[in-house]
Amino acid sequence: MRKFAPVFIAALVLLVSPLISVAVETRDPAEHFFHPSFELDLREELQTARDEGKKGLFIMFDNAECPWCAKMKANILNQVPVQDYFRKHFIILEVDTEGSDMITDFNGKQLRHKDFSLKHNRVRATPVFLFFDTNGKQLVKYTGATRNLNEFMWLGEFVVDDHYKSKRFAVYKRERKKAAQNKS
Repeated sequence: MRKFAPVFIAALVLLVSPLISVAVETRDPAEHFFHPSFELDLREELQTARDEGKKGLFIMFDNAECPWCAKMKANILNQVPVQDYFRKHFIILEVDTEGSDMITDFNGKQLRHKDFSLKHNRVRATPVFLFFDTNGKQLVKYTGATRNLNEFMWLGEFVVDDHYKSKRFAVYKRERKKAAQNKS
């Protein structure tokens, strides 16, 4: 039996190692999560979302000094399933809450990122995630980092599947957690 233990362990490692590498596959969120936008015009972004049959826009408000934003980018927004799911359903943009770059809002007014964040969307803490439909109507606002990948995916599903119309995200999240516990 002891002669076979090293062979068994080696075989087990060979079988499990491909699963581990698939489970942790990551990509740079700057390239694979956020859509590139040089001159941010939300009217054009809405039109692109309509043309591509997407649910709308997803905007992450963040800034360079935000540790929770960095955590989200390093641990959740870099995950391939997150990137693929959100890009399938949304045009994804990033707005710097302290930035002086210009943005054209849904009404065609140009203002700085920081003014769009604070004055238009009342973003005072980061990260903040805002979902807009293809007409520029705000659907959901979520403030803070999600606890994990599942919770972030649930947030996307909450909007995509229109659960926001009948319940708060906290209720939806409890339902999803309970369903996950019942499966195991």
